[in-house]
Amino acid sequence: MKQVTTHEEQLEYLRKIEGQVRGIQKMIEEKRYCVDILNQVHSIISALARVEDKILEKHFQHCVTAAVQGSSAADKKKKLAEILELLSRYRKA
Repeated sequence: MKQVTTHEEQLEYLRKIEGQVRGIQKMIEEKRYCVDILNQVHSIISALARVEDKILEKHFQHCVTAAVQGSSAADKKKKLAEILELLSRYRKA
């Protein structure tokens, strides 16, 4: 049971992140100070984590909620297994 969930609002943030990555490329080309580059890298990592959080939040609000409220025990079990697998994978990162 795949739910169609859009994440259009995250595109704006991803475009900003894309611009930040290009900025880091330019910083490296300009041989900027390592700490300045690392600060920008950390900024991108934080921004990606926020995008990840929003997508995960929406997944819980829509996809998981729909599966749990549905009548199919198999769909519920599958969705919960999916969540456990995601959490396990993220913990390793």
